[in-house]
Amino acid sequence: MWDWAQFFSFGDLIFAIVDLIIAFSLLTYIFSRNLTSPVSRTFGAILTCVTVVYAGDVIVSLIDDLPRAIPWMRFQWLGIAMLPAVYLHFSDSVLNATGLRSRRRRAAIVVAYALSLAALVLALFSDLIVQDGVMAYTIKRLTAGPLFWGFATYFALATIVGGINVWRARQRCLTPTSIRRMTYLSVAYVAPALGTFPFLLVASPTTPLPYTAVLALAAAGNFAVAVMLVLMGYSVAYYGVLSPDRVVKPSMIHFLLRGPFVGICVIILMLIVPRVESILGLPRDTMLIFSAMLLIVLLELAIELAEPFIDRLIYRQDLAELEWLQELDKRLLTTTDLKQFLENLLTALCELLRVRTGFVASLAGGKWQLETVTGDLQAVQRCLEEFPPEMLFHPPDSARTARLEPSRAEFIRTDGFWVLPLRTRNREATLGLLGLYIDAQEEPLSLEAGEAVDALIAQAEIALEDRHLQQGVFAALRSIIPEIERIQRWRGTVRYDVGEPLEIIKDSPVYAPEYQRWVKEALAHYWGGPKLSQSPLLNLRVVSRRLRQQETSPVNALRATLAEAIEALRPAGPRHMTASEWLLYNILEMRYIQGKRVRDIADTLAMSESDLYRKQRIAIEQVARVLADMERQAGEEP
Repeated sequence: MWDWAQFFSFGDLIFAIVDLIIAFSLLTYIFSRNLTSPVSRTFGAILTCVTVVYAGDVIVSLIDDLPRAIPWMRFQWLGIAMLPAVYLHFSDSVLNATGLRSRRRRAAIVVAYALSLAALVLALFSDLIVQDGVMAYTIKRLTAGPLFWGFATYFALATIVGGINVWRARQRCLTPTSIRRMTYLSVAYVAPALGTFPFLLVASPTTPLPYTAVLALAAAGNFAVAVMLVLMGYSVAYYGVLSPDRVVKPSMIHFLLRGPFVGICVIILMLIVPRVESILGLPRDTMLIFSAMLLIVLLELAIELAEPFIDRLIYRQDLAELEWLQELDKRLLTTTDLKQFLENLLTALCELLRVRTGFVASLAGGKWQLETVTGDLQAVQRCLEEFPPEMLFHPPDSARTARLEPSRAEFIRTDGFWVLPLRTRNREATLGLLGLYIDAQEEPLSLEAGEAVDALIAQAEIALEDRHLQQGVFAALRSIIPEIERIQRWRGTVRYDVGEPLEIIKDSPVYAPEYQRWVKEALAHYWGGPKLSQSPLLNLRVVSRRLRQQETSPVNALRATLAEAIEALRPAGPRHMTASEWLLYNILEMRYIQGKRVRDIADTLAMSESDLYRKQRIAIEQVARVLADMERQAGEEP
């Protein structure tokens, strides 16, 4: 007869492992791509709690006896106890992202963390919240202590208040896209609470449980939690990123397929392989190794084959343009590609003409730039020095023209080298120079060889011209990249109902890719210089506010703002020159405020100059971070 209890017990274990892998994978994904967003950071804290709970759940399921399982069941309370406070913190971050801030909510979060820490201590080191448990069939559980119902009430209230905050954030959304994403988040918000709260503690230790029903509900609940965690991760992945949907969505899908999906399949394989002495005459471990290896390779192949179909589903509207971009990416000619192509082409020419030394040089900035060479490098360098680009238009009297009959290419002979200008298709501009060391043409080439020479020369000219045009396109793209990033930021900014007409999104230097370089340059000219007086940081809102308040010059306002950012990094207490917590502040204060030399600062701080430069770079990054926080606060003030 089919053992349904055993079936659902195995299903519960499988889905608990699925939840563990998904939670940990989303945690690494969010933290590696979007750590700057407060919403992402607090969501990472939720995922950490979920990971701890499900890790304990999996370990407890694999332990056969109760005494060894009890410490791990208490270990789960690291996540259970902290989750209510993290829930409130997350919902507050979501609501803050809509522009609705509240000091009362912040105070409530502090109180919630204090309550969670108290509950954690009581759960780990006393029997007031949970007590040593019981085991029936495969179900192992702790029992409720005197204060458990108080914690359960706190858990429920924190979850409900957090849910209300998320729903309020959804009501403030105006655009269909933001409403849709916030709806996903609102629906999936309850998942961590459902997956981590110890519902079995509600039952009396003397009350028999319907094991099959409990295990079936647990398996179904774990499956639902896995789906909702992915939904929450999808919604949070868009917070604070400048990339468009076509980048965020496929990035997450491909990560989930290549990481969690493959990991889950391998774990399931390890669990379903029969626990017998041998399979097909091989030890079980040997069979397991080969099966896992085969499964990983086949899954990676299947994902690779499925990627075009997945992309078609994701990029339905822009499929033609994106396919063209992908094709362009494959066909772009990089500097290395050009060198390799010209090297192969030069080798073929030298072999065809039976010469040992040759080169191809491109024209850059009015000078020859050697792309590839074969044979005597010194002779090639002398040739390039003695034959500058201007000699193409005014060749010396000693220079003679020559042809490799029956080739149509007309070379210039100079000091043993036969050089040929490589020109554009319309023959109006010079792209480079081909040089071959030929003493004399002993005999005419065959017709086929002459055609091959002409074809190779034409290929070199086409490659150089295409590379030249491509560099022009790259230069144009580099000039508009800041504008593209601003457009992405404007596009990614969620519109919220603030009860008044929407303002145009203001630009700020902190979002520019050159922001940290501007901070470094402004600090370098702290006491005067063009990099301070003409710095784009003068456009910061915090600088404009100081300018209005103090009625000073823009440069003085920026200098005072930089000084405030440096002072914000000053630790509390008396100053110490060699203490690690004072290191960054000391470097900034002595290097930029006092204007001391690097050697003197290194001697004062008892460190090498190379180490000082590394720490100085970190200190500048911290100043940039503080300055960005000041700018955001200035933007939030009326």
